[in-house]
Amino acid sequence: MADESSTGSLRLFVAIPMPEPVRHKVIGVQGELQQLVSRDAVRWTKPEQFHLTLRFLGDVPAERVPALQEALNTVCLGSPVLRLRAQGVGFFPNARSPRVIWVGVGDGEGLLLDLQKKIADTVGPFAEKPGDEKFVGHVTLGRVKFLKRPEAEKLAAHAQVVKDRLFGEWTANEVELMRSELTPTGASHTLLAAFRLKT
Repeated sequence: MADESSTGSLRLFVAIPMPEPVRHKVIGVQGELQQLVSRDAVRWTKPEQFHLTLRFLGDVPAERVPALQEALNTVCLGSPVLRLRAQGVGFFPNARSPRVIWVGVGDGEGLLLDLQKKIADTVGPFAEKPGDEKFVGHVTLGRVKFLKRPEAEKLAAHAQVVKDRLFGEWTANEVELMRSELTPTGASHTLLAAFRLKT
């Protein structure tokens, strides 16, 4: 497979950032979960990379990025700011055989789902692959490498304990276009552009 330099493409995703006070509380629950499993069982997300992904695009040709930014700007200018809340811990695909551990993010008004659908539709022509069928607002805490059954059971039990725990609420007034570069130590994220939502 050709590398980025020869293809001139950027690995991109669209996301909403998480403010520091909320991030701090999410770091706390991530730490609680880390203590329940062996050290190498999960690849934990770096706290500076906590974000709510609206759409992962994959590799986008560099020459198409300006048109992508223009399309995103148009969508965001017509979409209202969001009142978001981070609450509870969950798993994909399920708690019995978790592959991804996450904190839920929602808004209770349906505006987040509306914005995600508009953005997914808008960026679809730029994306490498079709999007996931069903959007679930979340911030990824970690990706499971291997878990023993007792460890999975401990994670599931702790998720039940914290299912109603509120990690924070915030007003999201912008959407970010991020570049993800894969390195031997994990993904490195760079902000390419930010788009203001309608106030």
